[in-house]
Amino acid sequence: LATETGTPIVPQSGNTGLVGAQVPDKSGHDIVLSLSRLNRIREIDVLSNTVTAEAGVILQTLQEAADAADRLFPLSLAAQGSCQIGGNLSSNAGGTGVLAYGNARELCLGVEVVLPTGEVFDDLRKLKKDNTGYDLKNLFVGAEGTLGVITAAVLKLFPKPKGREVAFAGLPSSPKDALSLFTLAMDRAGASLTAFELIARRPYDFTLKHGQGITRPLADDWPWYVLMQISSGRSEEDGKALIEEILSAGLEQGIVGDAVVSASLAQGDALWNFRETLPECQKLEGASIKHDISVPIASIPDFIEKAAGVVEGVCPGARVVCFGHMGDGNLHYNI
Repeated sequence: LATETGTPIVPQSGNTGLVGAQVPDKSGHDIVLSLSRLNRIREIDVLSNTVTAEAGVILQTLQEAADAADRLFPLSLAAQGSCQIGGNLSSNAGGTGVLAYGNARELCLGVEVVLPTGEVFDDLRKLKKDNTGYDLKNLFVGAEGTLGVITAAVLKLFPKPKGREVAFAGLPSSPKDALSLFTLAMDRAGASLTAFELIARRPYDFTLKHGQGITRPLADDWPWYVLMQISSGRSEEDGKALIEEILSAGLEQGIVGDAVVSASLAQGDALWNFRETLPECQKLEGASIKHDISVPIASIPDFIEKAAGVVEGVCPGARVVCFGHMGDGNLHYNI
């Protein structure tokens, strides 16, 4: 009917995105299509390590269902308590786990989509290897509903890590320290390095100022900070020894000024909560122009230095708020 009448359909998921793709125009003639009632987890297959979920399933609900099956669904972002799987796929969401597990596209094995003609394209396959022709699901992942409405998907699960160690480090000078620490961590930990987050002093201070129940991770203030996670498939002791080895080497090389390693799962969660609270606390400082950008990892220090000069030249006195997923080259650069 919408196709016949030329009526636009605007799919809405959890309405956590800020880029406006889910906002109808001012004509008043758009159809707003909410996917929130498509909220069933149809199947968890622990042998295939897959989950089949409908588009309206909340990300955190899916994470918890996977955890109950002794599996990990690694897509994780600050809005996970309200964002939905359909929106995650339509925007090819990244989050904090991209370094180890990839974007939403890499986590998707198959999709069910309603096309503009009203036909249902059913490609809910569990196969990790399928070389039979075109991989059509990738046309829909990241397309923001322009080619069809995703109604369900088959997603990858992973074995739960036996140990997870989180560290929060203060860096003495610049993002170049973070790049050196990242190189060191990759050399020592390899695939066990599952997160590497960069935080500038300004968003750090905003979080201490506005965050509810937030505690100071380190006694002293530093120009830059890193949150790092090591996941071990064998034991907590392996991960703890590895992260302490990396930080000790960083201290010796002068690229780490101070650091704390989580002593429990609760403390690790608290360190992650500090990172995930950053966007919310930034909002309380006023409106901003947001940029979610991708930069080659090796170029991040130079980009940050040069961009700061450009911003000051264009808008003197503007405050730059920089943080993000340095491990996969994705920065939130807000002004």
